[in-house]
Amino acid sequence: MSEIMWPAGFVPGFTDNYCSNEVIVEGLTTEEIWPFLNTPDLWPTYYSNSANTRFYDEKGPQLENNVRFYFETFGFPVEAKCVEHVAPVKGQAWAGEGETRLDVHHAWLIEDLSGNRVRILTQETQNGNPAKELATAKPNPMINGHQDWLDGLVSAAKKAKK
Repeated sequence: MSEIMWPAGFVPGFTDNYCSNEVIVEGLTTEEIWPFLNTPDLWPTYYSNSANTRFYDEKGPQLENNVRFYFETFGFPVEAKCVEHVAPVKGQAWAGEGETRLDVHHAWLIEDLSGNRVRILTQETQNGNPAKELATAKPNPMINGHQDWLDGLVSAAKKAKK
């Protein structure tokens, strides 16, 4: 299976906080999942912790390399930049966003698997004192929030397929 390519300073195991969520689902493809992840305006339609998405510099509505965008999650403002973006090629897609104010790197990997299955992996690393606190929180809000995002993403793609 493929893995996420991390920028310097954000490699899991060397950061203050890290979470990883993954689903493998039958009956969906990378191409069916990608539009729901690549279009931030769709996030609030299937993920309740996302709101008020917008792009800067007359970009959008899809993510692309070096595009700056804004959204809110858990009520907090997030100024983000898509630092790496690979649309589906040979059954695999990749997107990574860096949030410099929060010292966060949130990455997604989507790949088609044998048996008509798709793998969706999302991982996030964080640095700083708030990240240290999150790392010990029980239940872990990042793990739970990202699982809700994955579940909503899969549900939205399945609903669109019908």
